[in-house]
Amino acid sequence: MAKRHVIVGGGTSGWNAITTIREIDRGESEIVLVSAENPYSRMVLPYYLSREIGEAHVFTASETRLEALGVETRFGRRAASLNPNDNKLILDDEEEIAYDDLLIATGSSAVRPQLPGADGANVHSFWTLDQAREVTASLKPGVRVAMVGAGFISFTILNALLKRGAELTVIEIAPRILPRMVDDTGAEIVQGWLEERGVKILAGAEITSIEDASGGGKILKLKAGADIEVDLVIMATGIKTNLEWLEGSGVEVNGGVVINDHLRSSESNIYAAGDVAEGPERVGEGKAVHATEPTAMQHGRVAGANMAGVDTAYEGSLLVNIVDVLDLEIASFGNWDDEEAEVIQAVKKDRPAYRKLLFEGGRLVGAILLGRTRDIWATNDAGMLKGLIQSGCDLSEWKEHLRSNPFDIKRAYLAVGAAETLLPETLLGRPSVPERDIAVQQ
Repeated sequence: MAKRHVIVGGGTSGWNAITTIREIDRGESEIVLVSAENPYSRMVLPYYLSREIGEAHVFTASETRLEALGVETRFGRRAASLNPNDNKLILDDEEEIAYDDLLIATGSSAVRPQLPGADGANVHSFWTLDQAREVTASLKPGVRVAMVGAGFISFTILNALLKRGAELTVIEIAPRILPRMVDDTGAEIVQGWLEERGVKILAGAEITSIEDASGGGKILKLKAGADIEVDLVIMATGIKTNLEWLEGSGVEVNGGVVINDHLRSSESNIYAAGDVAEGPERVGEGKAVHATEPTAMQHGRVAGANMAGVDTAYEGSLLVNIVDVLDLEIASFGNWDDEEAEVIQAVKKDRPAYRKLLFEGGRLVGAILLGRTRDIWATNDAGMLKGLIQSGCDLSEWKEHLRSNPFDIKRAYLAVGAAETLLPETLLGRPSVPERDIAVQQ
């Protein structure tokens, strides 16, 4: 009897698990995909918002493609509960699906603060395709938009809003913008860059309510300061894991489903990947939830390989956040906020540019980079800093040089052999097969 894999969630992790299983077994197993929506890429939604791509380009796998891969689908359905003792998944329409192994890849949802008016008309989140459709339909040149939250989520769509002609005000309750991505110095540079280009920034501002204005607009009441009247409010105030359906299952959950280096949960035939998974980190010995696209892809492929019977260990995820805002590259890697690390940093205000390097002994464990996108060294340095952290190469002999020349990353990168260390490294121990070339045996 063919082995049955059940994938719960059609996002990046779920799709990568499916293609990896089929890359290995060529159709010898059964795959059942349970997803509330047809698979699409959340990372391209900002380009949909800016109208650089059409909606058809948002989707990652058509029903025709899934059928060709031998995937049985349950679209429009959600997981309601899980019974590991009987190896059964129960859906929201009470259907029971038996499995040999199961991947939890249900992703995350946008959350809104508990304040009056947060769920009213013309107040939107931007996390799903449906939400992106709502925001896209509401935009027109000159529309006044308030972005509540100045974190990574809001910055991914900032360019698109301005490209569509919005007049943008960003409101952040924390004392600085991008509080979970850059430090005070980095935030000051980014805020100045945005304000010079017409974006209003209010950091350290607390909203007490959102009220209706005449003509269909909204009024944001602040704890201190003048009211803000806009046409549209976008909430970018964080996300939560979609794991309510696991209550009572016995699967261990902390910040996410706790997994080992094979992506297995506390139940050996249940895996977790992506935003819902709390797994090994590349830097350090702990576990963390890294809700990023690279981690979701890596998790999906490693889980898929193990589900297909290929023993594959995962070295751990690296926290990586990179965003381009109005031609300013902003990036942070690893333990960029480690207060106990040795720090080397420098600012070039005229460019503007910023480097912050964090060391534990001779190892680079975290970094912050800011620089103009058109400066080729900024883009190159982002990749090299990530590589130095990921490879764990010993930089002891180069620390003094970097202390004097923190913008000269290339020489250190080449000298310690980071490229040679990383080039042979593959996620599954072999080169990947392009998705278009994966097919089932007839």
